[in-house]
Amino acid sequence: MSTSFIMPSMNIMGENALADAAATLTGRGFASALIVTDEGLARLGVADDVAKVLEDAGIKAAIFDGAQPNPTTGNVEDGLALLRDHECDLVVSLGGGSSHDCAKGIALVAANGGEIADYEGIDRSPLPQVPLMAINTTAGTAAEMTRFCIITDVERHVKMAIVDRHVTPFLSVNDPAMMVGKPAALTAATGMDALTHAIEAYVSTAATPITDGCALKAMSLIAENLRDAVADGTNLEAREAMAYAQFLAGMAFNNASLGYVHAMAHQLGGFYDLPHGVCNAVLLPHVETFNAAVSAGRLRDVAAAMGVNVSNMDERQGAEAAIAAIRQLSADIGIPAGLAQLGMKEADIATLAANAMNDACGFTNPRPANQQEIEAIFRAAA
Repeated sequence: MSTSFIMPSMNIMGENALADAAATLTGRGFASALIVTDEGLARLGVADDVAKVLEDAGIKAAIFDGAQPNPTTGNVEDGLALLRDHECDLVVSLGGGSSHDCAKGIALVAANGGEIADYEGIDRSPLPQVPLMAINTTAGTAAEMTRFCIITDVERHVKMAIVDRHVTPFLSVNDPAMMVGKPAALTAATGMDALTHAIEAYVSTAATPITDGCALKAMSLIAENLRDAVADGTNLEAREAMAYAQFLAGMAFNNASLGYVHAMAHQLGGFYDLPHGVCNAVLLPHVETFNAAVSAGRLRDVAAAMGVNVSNMDERQGAEAAIAAIRQLSADIGIPAGLAQLGMKEADIATLAANAMNDACGFTNPRPANQQEIEAIFRAAA
């Protein structure tokens, strides 16, 4: 059986990465770009700085700053209208996962027509999106280099998982200097998102030796550096290590996919408008406790990657050590202990679980679950 490995054709990392990326655009024939970002980065002038870099490369730029923390179908429609008004032939996403996902939705519909909801699921689009360059300002989602696009359907209150090779950016940019000074809570949430990507990819039914290597190295870098990045946002060494970690985790899950942590977290985000990384962090030890019945050996590897000495542990003990290490890291960086603190209500659990069962991210979870089992995990995580 063959496997494929999907990622952007070019990826630029390290200090001054943005300037190097702009230089690669010269001669590609782009005339007008739509910069997709959020209000915060626009207000700080970061979007204007990127527009200046593009204009120096001979590309006109319009700025759409309507990407919400959980981008919606309405955000995509508004950005698409601006893209068409300016006849943009390039999309540039600037920010974290929300900006990247919003930009992917805009670029995909611009090329294929219809509405973004038409592409929910796996590889539903016939044509590649409008070319997308993704400039990352957080270390967590890896949305700058993946084929995943998560958009909230405001009518259904559901986060749609669009898993499509056509939404993969052609160029990703990770400059740790653009991540310095991000708030500790955001650094913690995005870092735990990256850890979740790595662990879910490693225990996935679609894992390969390539994704395994990426996932394990990502786990090690996160365990070694996330606490430092949260404690001191100006620590450039920790920031750069986390940038590499989230990228490696992205390489892993972009090809091995994910599991029930993400399938369930998407529902919490869509239903209550909660931060994705925090939802992942709270759910992760509970889902892996469920998975340990079939993935204990792999979870023992997770513990080792996170710095636990597992030499005298059997698989069950190693799995328990991995779950303990996840819980300790979350506690050390200030992640809430349970979903009730985030506002989840018991009355909503059945609906959340039913929607999670239909999320494409759950299809590669190592242990299949039924509705009642997903509900039980939600309750355990409360």
